[in-house]
Amino acid sequence: MLIDTHVHLNADHYDADLDEVIERARAAGVEKMVVVGFDRKTIERTMKLIDEHEDVYGVIGWHPVDAVDCTEADLEWIEALSQHEKIVGIGETGLDYHWDKSPKEIQKDIFRRQIALAKRVKLPIIIHNRDSTADCVEILKEEAAYEAGGIMHAFSADERTADEVIGMNFYISLGGPVTFKNAQLPKDIAVHVPLNRLLVETDAPFLTPHPYRGKRNEPAHVKLVAEKIAELRGVSYEVLAQATTENAEALFDFK
Repeated sequence: MLIDTHVHLNADHYDADLDEVIERARAAGVEKMVVVGFDRKTIERTMKLIDEHEDVYGVIGWHPVDAVDCTEADLEWIEALSQHEKIVGIGETGLDYHWDKSPKEIQKDIFRRQIALAKRVKLPIIIHNRDSTADCVEILKEEAAYEAGGIMHAFSADERTADEVIGMNFYISLGGPVTFKNAQLPKDIAVHVPLNRLLVETDAPFLTPHPYRGKRNEPAHVKLVAEKIAELRGVSYEVLAQATTENAEALFDFK
């Protein structure tokens, strides 16, 4: 069995066939799906999904790309909603220097405030880091994020950074790029990270693994990610699936 630790079933991409997508995931051996809501619309959809589907859990927060839109009321709302027993994390938060919608200083402020929020409500933090590794790690240190722990989602940094954040009580999560022919870095990370600190995800509908690259991703495809990591590490699929599932259960403490 597998747990997809990061999926956006709250995206418009699934409006026409959500039930079928969830059924395909179950048929592929995905026992739990963690849906991430990162703005007002997707948070509302996440709350609905976790009430409607027994095997769907939620993470809620504010995405760094849209940090400029985040208000005090939004953060208070997220904190209140986080009391729901099926909300298992805060995020995705962090920094994104690839897009320039939100100024860096605003991103940093909203990031810091969500770390503090996660520590208050005693939930792990799901980190989005794109082209911002040095600042991201610095803030995690300054804000004592190890007290909450969490996930470096869709990890794309180097081995040294992986070691550093693992030392701060974070897990490393890998998705579709580990299956891409010319993507060596995620393959190196898949082998380097200790098995007890590794998670798998899809980030669906994005980052679709080979051989479906270019098409809409879905949680059933997390099996392709797990199979590739098992191959790279030289372990059986069953060993990899069991370890990553146990890691997700330890982190999220599903109710």
